[in-house]
Amino acid sequence: MFKQFSSLVSMMTALPDEKACVEHFRAIRWPNGITCPHCGTIGNHYTLKDDTHKCSEKACHKKFSVRSGTIFEESRIPLRKWFIAIYLATSHKKGISSCQLARDIGVTQKTAWFVLHRINEAASSEQFNEPLEGTVEMDETYVGGKEKYKHASKRLPKNVSKSPSAGKITVFGMIQRGGDLRLQKIDNTRKATLQPIIMANVSGGATVYSDEAQCYKWMRQSYEHNLVAHSLGEYVREDVYTNSIEGVFSHFKRSIIGIYHHASDKHIDRYLGVFAWRWNRRTMKEGERMNNLLHSTQNRRLKYAELIAKGV
Repeated sequence: MFKQFSSLVSMMTALPDEKACVEHFRAIRWPNGITCPHCGTIGNHYTLKDDTHKCSEKACHKKFSVRSGTIFEESRIPLRKWFIAIYLATSHKKGISSCQLARDIGVTQKTAWFVLHRINEAASSEQFNEPLEGTVEMDETYVGGKEKYKHASKRLPKNVSKSPSAGKITVFGMIQRGGDLRLQKIDNTRKATLQPIIMANVSGGATVYSDEAQCYKWMRQSYEHNLVAHSLGEYVREDVYTNSIEGVFSHFKRSIIGIYHHASDKHIDRYLGVFAWRWNRRTMKEGERMNNLLHSTQNRRLKYAELIAKGV
């Protein structure tokens, strides 16, 4: 049975060494018995002296450990340091920077950056099985600094239109009141872009609130749709408002500005994913949230070459 804890200190007490961390992760990953990640056989193995395993199936006979096929595979960092990193990344509401994590667990900033992106990848790969329903708010926002604060080489040419989205990343968000949050980067706010996203994530019987943007006009055909006219200074009309999703955007931007300082277009989806993951588990206790992420570490391994690859 895996252990429960409510703080970082209690986690370090419950998992005092590497062996305890291996046993904890083994209980989470294989609750029905040790399973070969290569052939899927349960319980048909023998344990080697270094606490790794070898499959006994004649067609397999491959070696494996509790790390195999997870975000910890081929990592030289002890599981205990990984667990501390996961605890901090999942318990801090705005996340933790790689510089701070490097100091906290005693690794280089480059290593901490890679660790955090592997954790973010595991969280942002969450599968949503149930559509949003009830009352759903949606809106879009733009993430990125002002042009005048950018390096001259990175500023937009003067002849380029200075629309709100110019030089920034467009993020679309949907939140069910009292329920889950969905965030993702989008190329533009046209109907052709947003319609399939909304249809895939929002139940047909939902009541949807948005602003008066043209890209939402089609929604009355499929949903109970009401809007607030921000251009006329209207922000709340009885139960009709988008303050919840706007609050999410404000919280996310403060995490980027205050913790990470910058999020590139290439990596923004992971930052959005882990933010939404934490938000959707806001009622969980700290240790429960960490154990929940450990469940998601299988088949989520992000390789360093993929992380730094250009043009991806």
